[in-house]
Amino acid sequence: MISDTMSRTTPIHHPLTRAWYTRLAKRAMDLFASALGLLLLWPLFAVLALLIKRDSPGPVFFRGPRMGRGGRIFQILKFRTMNECAESYAGPKITAEGDERITPLGKWLRDTKLNELPQLWNVLAGEMSLVGPRPEDPEFAARWPEDARREILSVRPGITSPASISYHDEEKQLSPDNLMGDYLEKIAPDKMRLDRLYVRHHNLMTDLDAIFWTLIVLVPRVSIQPKSEGQLFGGPFTRLVRPLMNWTVIDFVIALLGAGLVGLFWRLFRPLHIGWDRAFWVAFGIALLFSLFNSLIGLKRVEWSRATPEDALGIALSVVLVVASSILFEMALSGLGIPSGYIIVAGAVVGAGFMVARYRLRLLTGLASRWVRLRRTGFGVGERVLVVGAGAGGELVTWLLRRPDFNHLFSVHAYVDDDPSKQGMRYDGVPVLGTPADIPALVEREDIGLVVYAINKVSKADRERILAACRQAEVRLVVLSDVLRSIETHFIPRNGNGYHD
Repeated sequence: MISDTMSRTTPIHHPLTRAWYTRLAKRAMDLFASALGLLLLWPLFAVLALLIKRDSPGPVFFRGPRMGRGGRIFQILKFRTMNECAESYAGPKITAEGDERITPLGKWLRDTKLNELPQLWNVLAGEMSLVGPRPEDPEFAARWPEDARREILSVRPGITSPASISYHDEEKQLSPDNLMGDYLEKIAPDKMRLDRLYVRHHNLMTDLDAIFWTLIVLVPRVSIQPKSEGQLFGGPFTRLVRPLMNWTVIDFVIALLGAGLVGLFWRLFRPLHIGWDRAFWVAFGIALLFSLFNSLIGLKRVEWSRATPEDALGIALSVVLVVASSILFEMALSGLGIPSGYIIVAGAVVGAGFMVARYRLRLLTGLASRWVRLRRTGFGVGERVLVVGAGAGGELVTWLLRRPDFNHLFSVHAYVDDDPSKQGMRYDGVPVLGTPADIPALVEREDIGLVVYAINKVSKADRERILAACRQAEVRLVVLSDVLRSIETHFIPRNGNGYHD
């Protein structure tokens, strides 16, 4: 009855999903990868089919009901790993290590995750995706809270996901004596939380990260695997590729235009006998150098809408490196005829363009404020603070603790945030070092003395989860909303009749 009800549910689309990616790019990647995978892996499928038939009697494939997008039921496809007998179907739907129902070959297939490969057909058919919340049995999905059910089922389930990566050894974590209790009380709630985080923040980069970590954790004796949620949701593609791509094109265009315009003006006043074609390639080379050095210095990992004046030093360093490299290159070739003056002027103009593009009007006001602050307070460093939430609340906390009255007492050391796109970035000159789940480890590793919870708009369950991680760290905790509420209670007038006592 549960399955019939769920199967008639209309498709659910969570407002936080990236519609363009979900409907276009994600599906295109799924179609291409699943078709290519089935085409290339059919010899392996044939070999595994023969091994399964030799290992134990029964069908090659297992088909079972799973909950799909919008609550539709579909039949998931896997290589069979259990003995084909009544006991296998009568026992628990969750298995622990040492389950006697699993065949010897089936154990190896599960350990290597090769039993999941037939799901490429589910992906090709549109029932699943390469990356998404793992499809759950309808019996377990019926236990989900309504808001979680709607959110998780708003996207196609996947072959892999951050939750499945985190629990890739799930069977080893379950006790045979309390199998269902361990799963429903310990593992299922955390997997649901990770699945909801994925639905809210998934994009092309996070999906590539999930595929990368899936491949890594399956390689024997490889120690490189996600040690924290910050690494799990913000893997190498999110941390490196995405920030680079955000500014790579912009920097290249600014540098190309800047070097080109300087070349045009240079010709008006001084000779530049290198020809139009060579002039283009010179500008192109300078643009490439700027793009390279900006990446190496880390300028593309800064959230420039909330950058500090000190981040401008990186731009200045990039200009110096590009100018020096270009002059040395010209001296080494000694025949291009590129004046050193042109290179210096082009570097200065391009650097100014970077400043304008990144800081705009914030540059002068930020530098002035910083100078006044340094003149008043000196260079003392106070107690390290970890801010939970790199949004508007976090920006308010950072601004407040950098005021002259507090900046000698506190030093905002890092942010944590659930948003994968923020992992590894810098906001207000402060790095995002992980997610709220990483708070206990960060407090110990980074010598944090104070944690400030600065998230305003969040569900009650997420708030309790994050605050529990803060309390687990056994460090002083300040909740920004409580502070603001206290200020409002004591100082905000009510009904125009004056202030509270």
